[in-house]
Amino acid sequence: MSTTDTIVDGFKANLISKVVEVVVNGLLILLLTRVFLTNEEYGLFSLAIAIFSISVFFSQMGLAKSAARYVTEYRERDPSMIPVIVRRSLLCNLATIAIVSTVVVVFREPIIAQFGEPELLSLFSIGVLFIVGQTLRSYVYFLCQGFNRVAWSSILSIVSNLGIFVFTVVLLSLGFGIPGAVLGYAAGYALGATVGLFVLYRWVSQMPAEITATESDSPDDSDATVTDSEEKGLTRRILEYSLPLSVTGASAIMFKRVDIVLVGAFLTPIAVAYYTLAKQLTEFVIAPASSLGFAVAPTFGESKSSNDIERASSIYRTALEYNLLLYIPAAAGMILVADPAIRLVFGADYLGAIPLVQILAIFVVLESINKITNDALDYLGRARHRAISKGGAAILNVGLNLALLPIIGVAGAAISTVVSYVLMVIVNLYLIHLELSLSGRALAVTVAKTCSIALGMSLIVVAFLPYVSGLITLFAAIGIGVAVWLALAVGSGLLDIRWAMSQLS
Repeated sequence: MSTTDTIVDGFKANLISKVVEVVVNGLLILLLTRVFLTNEEYGLFSLAIAIFSISVFFSQMGLAKSAARYVTEYRERDPSMIPVIVRRSLLCNLATIAIVSTVVVVFREPIIAQFGEPELLSLFSIGVLFIVGQTLRSYVYFLCQGFNRVAWSSILSIVSNLGIFVFTVVLLSLGFGIPGAVLGYAAGYALGATVGLFVLYRWVSQMPAEITATESDSPDDSDATVTDSEEKGLTRRILEYSLPLSVTGASAIMFKRVDIVLVGAFLTPIAVAYYTLAKQLTEFVIAPASSLGFAVAPTFGESKSSNDIERASSIYRTALEYNLLLYIPAAAGMILVADPAIRLVFGADYLGAIPLVQILAIFVVLESINKITNDALDYLGRARHRAISKGGAAILNVGLNLALLPIIGVAGAAISTVVSYVLMVIVNLYLIHLELSLSGRALAVTVAKTCSIALGMSLIVVAFLPYVSGLITLFAAIGIGVAVWLALAVGSGLLDIRWAMSQLS
């Protein structure tokens, strides 16, 4: 199979999983906000999930991505090392899970005291299950990527998300409230982790037989044996490479969860509900970029190993151009339809989320660029530099939150995210340019053309907005915007619709 076919197949598989994730999360948000929970309860639930997700970072510690990187490296060069990579990385991950879970249980009361929400106390025991389930599900998810079996990563994501939906809805329907919702998420992640560990065990257990068969002609059978020193050395390398990935993961947590925690500490659960809803809506829009970045990433590592930088550069340049073509107009559309969409879909209780969605529309463009750049830098061996970039931006984000939240309220969290992301994207694009020699002029031309398309689309949507009075006319406005975008994108020559359809068919 060619490199393009591999990437496209991985992209399609991951995109399907993202569509399932978007649908499941969308339905859950609607059910949580409109049926099962008040806006204050939804904010409290979101705050609990944010706290547990921060704990998950410490239990992950970059081990899964580090192991995936070395699986990719050794898959062709020396497959006999792969069982060692999986075994040692999993043992390390189990150790971190045990440590973090113990800390969460022991220090739950001091943690809860910082928020003044005693209702959180009953959630922390369930939170340990959340930590275990999500950490192990993340481990097997990234290991599948390292084996370049992105389709299996997608399957695990689908299993987890469907499990989350079923368990959460059933428990909420039985009247278990916020604890039931948290337990539903924990059970869904645990289901995905169980399936993933079984699949990973099957792959690894079959490898010794394959290695023996391919090396049976070797005059020295000892060559197929992994020595203790090699095993220890590889373990050390996995742990060392996990350190910059841990910094990057900490930065991601600061962007995704710490701001929610800070909103909860400075403001109210209702403010948390507004901000969480706005961020979740942006995550829906970013799903295609996540799929593309995840599918393409292993190719960069393979290209660097084979010293074929030109191929990697061409792949990244094409991905970035199509990414900008999609997300700059999408951000413009979000700004325009945020008011009627929030008002009609979520109701008057969530109108405070409207300005947050409009501010975070800029974040959507920046995050989409990061989604196709982050893993690429990791597989190109730039994890340490990306960690510095994201770590610095994350610290800035926290500082801006601390400064702006007391002054301008929850909008300060959204502004902080956008400002810090601008700086991070600039640095990451510079890093990828050092590796792949991108053309700044070509990128500027693409941005200019795409902005023109976004402007043309926006003018049509603005003309239609006064007629939006219900969900049907809202979807009609969105559909008109998409149609105008498609016509302008094809007419400008930026989108080859026949090529795109042939790749996705």
